[in-house]
Amino acid sequence: MNLGALLWLMALQVAGAVISHFLVPALPGPIIGMVLLVLGLVFLGEVPESLQKTASALLGYLPLLLVVPASGIMLSHDRLLADWLPIALALVGSLLVAVPFCGWLLQWLIRRQESRQ
Repeated sequence: MNLGALLWLMALQVAGAVISHFLVPALPGPIIGMVLLVLGLVFLGEVPESLQKTASALLGYLPLLLVVPASGIMLSHDRLLADWLPIALALVGSLLVAVPFCGWLLQWLIRRQESRQ
């Protein structure tokens, strides 16, 4: 894992948190940080090798992020059962928006890649 790449990831998350706090409180800081990362990578035109290695190393720890939601589900199942309809509508609604958008985005990126060759 490259310390410089890790510091860049942390700096972008902190920048996202600052932007979220002062300018866009409706969006979470990590989301804004990811958008900044994507914009930086688009500007560069490639993913630096150090960043790629660091991200691959961090992906090994991704399952640890599921511990907190799983314990929250187990501890608050009564509340989830009481509010099942809004939760189900939100999940289905986000699925109906995200899947077509991801499909469209992937097709657009494939066409863009083919036009560059």
